[in-house]
Amino acid sequence: MRTYATGMTWGEGPRWHDGALWLSDTQGGRLWSDRSGSWTATDVESVPNGLWFLPDGRLVAAMMHEKRIGVWTGERFATHADLDGLATGPLGDLVGDRHGNLYVDDVGFAAHAGEPPRPGRLLRIAADGSADVAAEGIEFPNGLALIDDGRTLVVAETTAQRLTAFTVGADGRLGDRREYADIAALVGASARPDGIWATPDGIWVATTSGHAVALVRDGRLLARVDTGQGFPIACCADGAGRLLVTLADTGGRPLGEALADRRVSTSVVLIDPSEAHRTT
Repeated sequence: MRTYATGMTWGEGPRWHDGALWLSDTQGGRLWSDRSGSWTATDVESVPNGLWFLPDGRLVAAMMHEKRIGVWTGERFATHADLDGLATGPLGDLVGDRHGNLYVDDVGFAAHAGEPPRPGRLLRIAADGSADVAAEGIEFPNGLALIDDGRTLVVAETTAQRLTAFTVGADGRLGDRREYADIAALVGASARPDGIWATPDGIWVATTSGHAVALVRDGRLLARVDTGQGFPIACCADGAGRLLVTLADTGGRPLGEALADRRVSTSVVLIDPSEAHRTT
């Protein structure tokens, strides 16, 4: 495990595209990338959270507090889809299919504003920008991944400490809800799944206070990488199949306390899958 980049407050939504890493800093209000050849931050007026690249190469983002999907113009996030009147809380992670359809977390409540927790939802945004509710009753929806050639969607339910799977219908709607992996049982009682990333071998899960990145598949733990005192937030793979993980450092303070005071910093670490401890 080695350091790839530093400088973020809270790095979310890492995505690898055309040989470059992109991610959002939800606490710092910046979009980061090394597309130019150096690790560079761009200040943005609207805070992006989850990121995704459409089939035509355009970058889209879940605008965390604005209830819309933004599309990057190179200077700002213009509106790709307006979710006002549909979303009930902040927007989280974002994933898409090869047809340009997107799925986004509707967290359901604003923890930063002191709102009491309530179940969230998943919203589906069609390629034409129309949107509807794809699933309800999700316990703090977080990381999203499409597997089985797009036939299955997996969501991390952070407070329930599990990954949940849905069958994706021909019309993009979600059904056949089932548990995909019990993260607390597989990784540890403190493990809470945040960002996830699908690979041919399984799904990598950043477990935040579990201090590990774990590879799971169909209820089994296949491998794990311990991150010491670092809190793994989100992950993706680069073009060589290596894992890029955003890792938060709180200086030894409890995560919630450090976040409240914004006394947390995030780096990106690069992990070769061969470094993982295989359990099977």
